[in-house]
Amino acid sequence: MDKKKANQKASPEKSRVQNTSITAQLARLITRLEIGQTDTFTAMRELNICRPGARICDLRNRGYTIHTDRITLTDEWGRKHTGVALYTLISQPAEVVAA
Repeated sequence: MDKKKANQKASPEKSRVQNTSITAQLARLITRLEIGQTDTFTAMRELNICRPGARICDLRNRGYTIHTDRITLTDEWGRKHTGVALYTLISQPAEVVAA
């Protein structure tokens, strides 16, 4: 049986979302927060960040001011979740330090 090889050009190694290093996660999260608010579910699902709260803590320790609201969301299976964090970037450090 002739098996086709995976397309090497589409390698997950080349995708920023596939990179799970803390540096890559922080870069994705900063970029997203610069666009607008994001919640825990979105950070996990779209940015591939397993522990968004920990990454927010990392950013705060680096001088970012991020406000957290608690909201209620319904997941894709119709389950209601209360107390989900909604993050808003208020300000960045005067001198941005590489994440």
